[in-house]
Amino acid sequence: MSKKQERGQKMFKTKTDGGSNNVCGKNIYLLRKAKTPKMSQRALADRLQLYGMDVDKNAVQRIECGKRFVTDIELLALAQALSVSVDELLQ
Repeated sequence: MSKKQERGQKMFKTKTDGGSNNVCGKNIYLLRKAKTPKMSQRALADRLQLYGMDVDKNAVQRIECGKRFVTDIELLALAQALSVSVDELLQ
């Protein structure tokens, strides 16, 4: 137990209860796959680059599996690239 926990102070939470670094990755995966035709991770990365995000296919994969944090700016670009609201990404 850390000293903060011993003193009863709350610790800053950086992961979901499931251990993921973001709450939107699973929804990004599902929304990307629901596109007709299905959108590849590379196609999503290409769209994000059109919105000024320096994100490659590997970064998309890491976001979807919860290994990568997502900034608020990236969240907005992801919503635009997938033609959904930010709320849909966070549900």
